[in-house]
Amino acid sequence: MLTVLTASAASTADRYSAYIARFKDVAIRHQQQFGIPASITLAQGLLESGAGAGTLAVKANNHFGIKCSGSWNGPSFSIDDDAPNECFRKYGSPDESYDDHARFLMRRRYADLFKLKPTDYRGWAHGLKRCGYATDPRYAEKLIDIIERYGLSAYDTGQPVVAQRMALQGDESIEHYVEREVAMEVARMHKIRKRCGLHYITAYNGDTFVSLAEEFGLKPKDLAKYNDYPSADSYIAAGEIIYLEKKHKTPADDARLHIVNPGESAHSIAQLYGIQLKPLLKRNKLRPNALPLPGTELKLR
Repeated sequence: MLTVLTASAASTADRYSAYIARFKDVAIRHQQQFGIPASITLAQGLLESGAGAGTLAVKANNHFGIKCSGSWNGPSFSIDDDAPNECFRKYGSPDESYDDHARFLMRRRYADLFKLKPTDYRGWAHGLKRCGYATDPRYAEKLIDIIERYGLSAYDTGQPVVAQRMALQGDESIEHYVEREVAMEVARMHKIRKRCGLHYITAYNGDTFVSLAEEFGLKPKDLAKYNDYPSADSYIAAGEIIYLEKKHKTPADDARLHIVNPGESAHSIAQLYGIQLKPLLKRNKLRPNALPLPGTELKLR
């Protein structure tokens, strides 16, 4: 059976295809860095922005319909949505919108989604609706339809970045160069993990609170405070745990005591359990920068 597309349908398909070609690589990078399925990122971008043609996308570079909630203190754009004259985040470029979308999904509200397989786009779609990302009752079905209509699940392996960039090159030495550059780019990214119910990264050599805050859209002073450092200028050693959100006052599990090991400080123990340093010091009558003797029992709650 011959299918004939109307001019309007063909135009829409072309616009969607162009949008996917423009943003597929950043969606794949975000899957590699954050664990968000590339298909979900692309489908949300297509749906929320009208493939880049919606008012928010055109006038505010906002491709995901994210409102001025939480800690947002950047530029804004007002438009009627669920209520009249609602405030939405405004970005300097579409890429900034994509980066903020990834950080937005790192919030505790969406934590259960990261327990799903990165190829489970159906689970993610229904999970986003369940967690309150959108008010549209058919939001999940619309995402799934876009993913399956345009074959977006093909990007969920994370491999197309290297394969497609290499395919554009004819010279073998250039292929090897591109592959190495992409591998290095991915390696430099901080993978967000979770422990003690908190999101964290492991510091690389040369990391600072300024550089990490820029990468994750936080304020340097807040990031330093989350991790009980005196200022954003404090030195960060490679391999240290750096939490991306405020720590608990007591351990998330049932731990009550910690027996100090050689080389441990009150600060390193607080980081180990994802708890704030000040309550730990007060509970054990310790001074700041304390180095408890090995074998000492510290009360964690």
